[in-house]
Amino acid sequence: MSEKPRVAVVTGGSRGIGRAAAERLAADGQSVVVGYSAGEAEAKAAVTAIEEAGGTAVAAQVEVGDADSVRALFDTAQARFGGIDVVVNAAGIMRLTPVADLDLAELERVHRVNVYGAFAVSREAARRLRPGGALIHFSTTVTRTLQPTYAAYAASKAAVEALVPVLARELAGRDITVNAVAPGPTATSMFLDGKSEELVRQITGRIPLGRLGEPADIAEVVSALAGPARWINGQTVMVNGGLA
Repeated sequence: MSEKPRVAVVTGGSRGIGRAAAERLAADGQSVVVGYSAGEAEAKAAVTAIEEAGGTAVAAQVEVGDADSVRALFDTAQARFGGIDVVVNAAGIMRLTPVADLDLAELERVHRVNVYGAFAVSREAARRLRPGGALIHFSTTVTRTLQPTYAAYAASKAAVEALVPVLARELAGRDITVNAVAPGPTATSMFLDGKSEELVRQITGRIPLGRLGEPADIAEVVSALAGPARWINGQTVMVNGGLA
């Protein structure tokens, strides 16, 4: 790997797991582009936190469901830092409803962000990552637990899990790893919104480690895949406290 600071692009980097990943990569010494969709103030707060901790970061708006927007994000990273070594695609949305009640327009929106977005980000990463680079997508443990109301979300993430090993093989010979991280129940607004305290307790009770994950737990795995864990490639890594 180059002795120069590595450069990471993190979509969905303004909040939750994405922000934790951005801050962890910055703490690891990488310059970080914090990609955000609507949360400009949160993205700027993430940049400030990174800078106050001694790191380097910039915020950039991106809609992963828009190929031109994704291209512009990568252009920003290259113009600002000279290249790209790590891409973490943490942008995603979740809609929970039984299939019988599913609004197909909502299904289309979920797949636009989670599937089309994963391909748009992957295409730019495949074209631009430097040797020694890493692309990290996000899946979900729900592709294993297969809970009711999660069909649209789980299906979108199953597509990501299929993409990862295919792209890893397509990039053979370039020293670029492609993996996905599949978190279990994690204490973020995306997971907690709409859930009662009793439901959260029930979910927590099914986790062998006896607690919800924290964004930092997931960021730790992202850090490994983005740096030293070079022999892990084409995999979906479950990070769920033993839930599945």
